[in-house]
Amino acid sequence: MHDLRSAVAAGHLNINHGTPNITEQLNRLKHPDYETLVQKAARKVIRTTKKYRKKWVEKKNKSRRETPAGRRFSRTMISSASNVELVDGSDTEDSKILKWNLPLKELFRMACSFYKEKSGKAIHLSYEDNLKLVAFTQQAAHGPLDLANSPPLGMFDVIGKDRRIAWQHLGTITKLQAMEGFIDLLDRLCPLFKPYVEAIKKDREEKLRQAQLEEARRREQMESEKEQMAEQKRIEDEKNREELQRRQLQDALNQQTYHQFKEYAEKQFPGNPEQQAILIRQLQTEHYHQYMQQLQAQVASNYSHQMRTASDAQEELNGTDQQQQVGQQTDLVVSAKESSQLEYKEQCESDDESGEYAVISPANMWTKPDIKLFKQEVTSGKGDGVIRVGHGDTVTVRVPTHEGGSCLFWEFATDSYDIGFGVYFEWGKPPTTEVSVHISESDEDDDTLEDDDSVACVDDLECGGQQGQQQQHKQYSSGASSSLANRNPISIIVPIYRRECQTEVYAGSHAYPGEGTYLLKFDNSYSLWRSKTLYYKVFYTR
Repeated sequence: MHDLRSAVAAGHLNINHGTPNITEQLNRLKHPDYETLVQKAARKVIRTTKKYRKKWVEKKNKSRRETPAGRRFSRTMISSASNVELVDGSDTEDSKILKWNLPLKELFRMACSFYKEKSGKAIHLSYEDNLKLVAFTQQAAHGPLDLANSPPLGMFDVIGKDRRIAWQHLGTITKLQAMEGFIDLLDRLCPLFKPYVEAIKKDREEKLRQAQLEEARRREQMESEKEQMAEQKRIEDEKNREELQRRQLQDALNQQTYHQFKEYAEKQFPGNPEQQAILIRQLQTEHYHQYMQQLQAQVASNYSHQMRTASDAQEELNGTDQQQQVGQQTDLVVSAKESSQLEYKEQCESDDESGEYAVISPANMWTKPDIKLFKQEVTSGKGDGVIRVGHGDTVTVRVPTHEGGSCLFWEFATDSYDIGFGVYFEWGKPPTTEVSVHISESDEDDDTLEDDDSVACVDDLECGGQQGQQQQHKQYSSGASSSLANRNPISIIVPIYRRECQTEVYAGSHAYPGEGTYLLKFDNSYSLWRSKTLYYKVFYTR
């Protein structure tokens, strides 16, 4: 020890505080007590450092309290605390506390994120301001500072001690008050913070609006899909119902005409059940389509007749009182019903005392594609089925009913050009059972009830218009009214209408309505220059 003191006194060993080379000096002296000396020197350095550190902190705190910045910090803390007390004074839940129309905690998280991202980049704060902001975050996260439970700080941790001092100055304000203080301080220090929050709010509102629009659009789409599905289901149900009704109607018609078509098919294809079944199905299909066309035409005619009757009645009822209008409308409805019931009988041209004759049922007509085979069959016979119909002429084939028959069938075709065709029925016992053919330029010479101009209708038979049929009907009606005294009544089964029989075979059948003679008329009166070659067959079934 004496040697050590001597070394110190001699200046070989320096033990002043803060000297970093004591160990090296001792090692250099190679003294046996150098470790004890080092410990004493270290303790002296620590005591000196603590002393100077304590004085420096006290001086700094005193200067901070006396500066304008320190006074502003105190006022900010007081005002922030008072504002937060107003918000937090209610008993509502923390999630319902709002600031700037946003939840306080959410706004605090946005402020912390902004401070973390922009500090040192878009914003530059002083050391004191950063200490205040950090203190607010510590208070908001952990509450008031508890020195007893706080971990010890390092000897040289000056920044940590400053943060604890700033945290301790916040006192006992609540976490929500600390959050609001942080937000207010950051807003005052950084003018960009509030626009940043407003931009986030607008972005969220826009996203919320888009989500609501998308949800409304999705609901509308779902409702539209439901409506489409319901409409589609309704249409399918309607189609199924119509298809069921169609099948029921077709089955009923097929049952009525099966035996009739079967007899005809057996004559056409004897000993060939497959071809007979095919022909029966074709005939039944054609019969169903013709029946539906006739039914639609009849419904349309009745509707138009009723509409005309109603319009005429409305005109007649103008100027009368309500009681007279009701009575006249009732009479008109009754007369319309009676006229609709007698409409078909009027078309049959039966006289007032023709109750002994049955009502004519509609004929069945169809077409066959094998026109060449049909012409060969007709030509290979005796030749009675081939007739040359001159231009302007009308050929009437008279076919009496047979005692053993129940239905008449006919088939016909022409070469190159069409021809008019119709079927009438003359009531009364036929004078002969032979089929006869009459050719004339006028139907009057052929024991019909038409005038010379009847075949040249107003619309021209080339057009096949409805007015032509109506004109023929009127002419037959006028002829019938002038000749009923001396002639048998004649009923129209099929009106004369141009048929495209040069491309396919036209065929038809009609059940005997009673005793009489069928008049099959082939009309070429509309053609001024062309003659037609007619191929036809007529026969009956039992």
